[in-house]
Parts: sequence; C-alpha cells; structure tokens
Amino acid sequence: MPERYKQPGWFTRHVFNSLVAALTGLGVSVLGSRVLAVKGRKSGEWRTTPVNVLQVGDRRYLVAPRGTTQWVRNLRVAGEAKLRLGRKTEDVRATELPDGDKPEILRAYLRRWRFEAGAFFGGVSATSSDEELRGIADGHPVFLIETSVG
Repeated sequence: MPERYKQPGWFTRHVFNSLVAALTGLGVSVLGSRVLAVKGRKSGEWRTTPVNVLQVGDRRYLVAPRGTTQWVRNLRVAGEAKLRLGRKTEDVRATELPDGDKPEILRAYLRRWRFEAGAFFGGVSATSSDEELRGIADGHPVFLIETSVG
C-alpha cells in the first residue's frame, strides 16, 4: 500500500506556512509552532518547515497530519533535527512511534489543532475510540522528540 500524503494547497504553501515560519523565526510561537530543520536524505542540505510541537505530559511529539511528507522522510533517515523558535535552537533526537502507540498522541493532537488539521484525519476526531484512531495511525507518522545531549 502506498504511503499516505495529502499535499498542501497553494494558500498553505505560499501564505500560511510562510506566515507561521516568519512569526516563529521572530520568536512568536503560534500555538506551539517551531521551525523544524532537518538534513535532506538525498542532498544533505538543511531543509526547514514549520511544525507544531505537541506536549503530552513531560514528553514532546511531532505529528504529521498530512502523512508521509518530505520532512517525515528526511527525519526517518536523519534521526535528528533542530527545532527553532526565534534565536533559540534546540538539537533533538527523533524516534518514530509504532502505530499501536499513537492513539493517545493523535487524540491530543486533534484536541489541540482540530481547527487547523482536523480535515486530514478522515473524520476521526479527539472523541473517537482508540480502535478508530489505530485505524488511521499508519497514515500519520508520529515522532517522540528528545533533546540531544552533546
């Protein structure tokens, strides 16, 4: 089965993402936004994109509502990245979660960003059962992110 990817439209690519990235670059976090910088898996060049960092308890996650995006593919290969907010840059390690571990994280993500990303979850919501969330989990990569030491 091919990996799921929902390509962003013109407005998202050229207006919304640019605006969020600009604000985040100035140090204004829009509901947890950061600029993710990850080395390209083929080019080795740094690639950046705005992302939402989800805090659940004492752990942080990156969720890919659009599926297997380029940043997901690059992060899978690199295993590490940088998260930026203004002048502050944090080196992080990323560990992808198995589908069975995703329901709680997907539910929390949908609770927080339903208005922005809910349309990408095929009718599943924060009030859906764990079984329903597991049913869509393979189409939404989730990474546990931890601060790199050294």
